[in-house]
Amino acid sequence: MKTELTSTTSSKVNSALLAARRSMGSPTMGMVLTLVVVTDEENAYDAVKAATDASREHPCRILAVIKRPARSHQRRHETRLDAELRVGADAGTGEVVLLRLHGELIEHAGSVVLPLLLPDAPVVAWWPVDAPAHVALDEIGTLAQRRITDAYAVEDPLAELRLRATSYAPGDTDLSWTRLTPWRSLLAAALDQKPAKVTGAVVESEEGNPSAELLARWLADRLVVPVERVVTDGPVITCVRMLTEDGEIRLDRPYGALATLGVPGRPDRGVALKIRTTAELIAEEMRRLDADEVYASALRSRQAELLT
Repeated sequence: MKTELTSTTSSKVNSALLAARRSMGSPTMGMVLTLVVVTDEENAYDAVKAATDASREHPCRILAVIKRPARSHQRRHETRLDAELRVGADAGTGEVVLLRLHGELIEHAGSVVLPLLLPDAPVVAWWPVDAPAHVALDEIGTLAQRRITDAYAVEDPLAELRLRATSYAPGDTDLSWTRLTPWRSLLAAALDQKPAKVTGAVVESEEGNPSAELLARWLADRLVVPVERVVTDGPVITCVRMLTEDGEIRLDRPYGALATLGVPGRPDRGVALKIRTTAELIAEEMRRLDADEVYASALRSRQAELLT
């Protein structure tokens, strides 16, 4: 069920949501959190689709804040809120509200969103592109327990990581880090299989990849060893090697969804290591709402100077 409201208010949107739920027989008690997606019109479709797919694992109310700045030929007082409500089959397992903020209203997004948050439920905020410099102090960020950015979506990902390091607050995370979960799990498991002192490491990836940067920082921070980065044709991270006295522990994925894990003294074996969708990454982040101290440590690693 879809409902469109033009030149509306948050109060009217709430009333329309209640009416839609009653007509569909869909109570809010099954929703576990509110996901606020802050984006622009160009990226709204993909972001809302990813959020809706993620909500199948975590039923939630999705509030898509779509900013529509006034164009040069428009008068400054042309400020309004348009909303599109999706409930039932059109919204996955929860509710979707598209909030289009026109003109000066974009400077007051927090006031628009606040009345629409699920009561007594956690809030996750996600900026698919163009996140503010300090997300924890942003008007939307102050409402959220978890704040998600994506350094891969900006023009200079490594500069974005440096910005995230200086402005980090507990609850911040980045999808560039989330993409590393399978890599970190396999590398940690390989060290469990072959306990050995690591003397160095190498991360191979496409140039300027923020996940490769974070992986290098994580290895340097956890193992306290120098980490070399090698530029390849990609895509994304293609190989990680940890150097030990007994030989290399190697996780190699030149292409495709299958990687090869090599441990000294044992035969190589194939492991699944696909490039995950944005929906899968968001779903993973919604599983935990506490501060990710490992991410913070890697992001602000003292070894970072050696890796830039």
